[in-house]
Amino acid sequence: MANIEELKQYKHIHLIGIGGVSMSGIAEILHSWGFIVTGSDTSKSEVTDKLIKNHIPVTIGHDLANLEKANLVVYSAAVKKDDVELLRAKELNIPIIERGTFLGMLTKAFKNTICISGTHGKTTTTSMIALCFLEACKDPSVQVGAYLKQLDGNYRVGNSEYFIIEACEYVESYLKLFPRTEVILNIDNDHLDYFGTLDNIIKSFGNYVKLIPENGLLVINWDDPNCRQITKNTTAKVLTFAIENQNANFVARNITYNSNGFPTFDVYYNNTFYKTISLSIPGKHNVMNALACIAVCFEYGIERADMRSALFKYTGAHRRFEYKGSFNNVNVYDDYGHHPTEILATANALKQKKYHASWVIFQPHTYSRTKNLLDDFANVLTNFDHIIVTDIYAARENNTYDVSSQDLVEKIKSLGHHAIYLSDFSEITKYIKEHAEPEDIVLTLGAGTVTNIGPMLVDN
Repeated sequence: MANIEELKQYKHIHLIGIGGVSMSGIAEILHSWGFIVTGSDTSKSEVTDKLIKNHIPVTIGHDLANLEKANLVVYSAAVKKDDVELLRAKELNIPIIERGTFLGMLTKAFKNTICISGTHGKTTTTSMIALCFLEACKDPSVQVGAYLKQLDGNYRVGNSEYFIIEACEYVESYLKLFPRTEVILNIDNDHLDYFGTLDNIIKSFGNYVKLIPENGLLVINWDDPNCRQITKNTTAKVLTFAIENQNANFVARNITYNSNGFPTFDVYYNNTFYKTISLSIPGKHNVMNALACIAVCFEYGIERADMRSALFKYTGAHRRFEYKGSFNNVNVYDDYGHHPTEILATANALKQKKYHASWVIFQPHTYSRTKNLLDDFANVLTNFDHIIVTDIYAARENNTYDVSSQDLVEKIKSLGHHAIYLSDFSEITKYIKEHAEPEDIVLTLGAGTVTNIGPMLVDN
């Protein structure tokens, strides 16, 4: 069980932005530990409905009444500095803590916090590890960045020393955590609006590795040269995983794919056969994610049969190559990929499936990423037969970068491939329905609202 002595000074904790992926999980954990938990959010959602159902009061809009009774206020990074509740908490001298810092306090309460990080694959690998620990009856607490059907949400409150958590590198929030085990899946050039250069990202991960205690564990991708150079930053035990690099501790060999693109492979540990594993999600990148999971489970004494069973049962988290349905014998999938490396992995996974022609509807995510990686985006999108690009999803940015979706379309055309720009989702739906043929695959791709197109295609 977690050690919550440090937190006991706060009887009533109020969360501003309680409907967020991470904040809702924090609310449930605190509630299960006996704290009075209240919160507010700007909009109603499935998450806020679930919190209310679980007896956590949530106000849509501002909640000054509960805030004024609180001993501590936790706010998410999305909350503006002039937020009414934040200003009131300051007036009343109620301690205020940002979500990332508070999450660090929670991780400190657990004897075994397992943090999964890396530029790509965090959600999938966190889900895999969580399911293996559940299969082995280890009763973990879990926080993951997407809806996972086995958890009926994005978090789970367990009653053990294990806390399995997705750790994000953006604005270096992972440096506030207290990990005993770190998994680093890969280090790539993302979030350049914050980091500026790949060297800065590598340096940041190097600092993250320093957080592991001597008796802790680092599980790291040995195929990634950026990962290899930061292992010198820890004295903890290091376990490596790879497909190409045969001298890693955990290696996948004899990879085959079925007609759905789902892989089966032999796992070797220190060059000795360990177990044959079959996945129910597509792609070589997911073989890597599974190897990372297996390395963690090996260290924590989970039986091979439990790993094999849990990994086979895992059919993917929300928006990770998720099947949405079909129309006219055309299958529709949705994926969160919004970085060239992720798109390439998804395209390669798709190629393992049987289909007639592939369609991608891509929504670039943030102007800075689109501008910085324009050539890379154009190159990876040429892996699809038909390419539609819709408007850039701004997220937290204004377009000070002088970049548009049309620029991406022109770049793809300059590579000798056909691509079109369509802004309106109804127009995109109509175009696909008129042009897609039986046995085709349609993929909506991006971290923004493009996910809404799948149901429009399937339901109508």
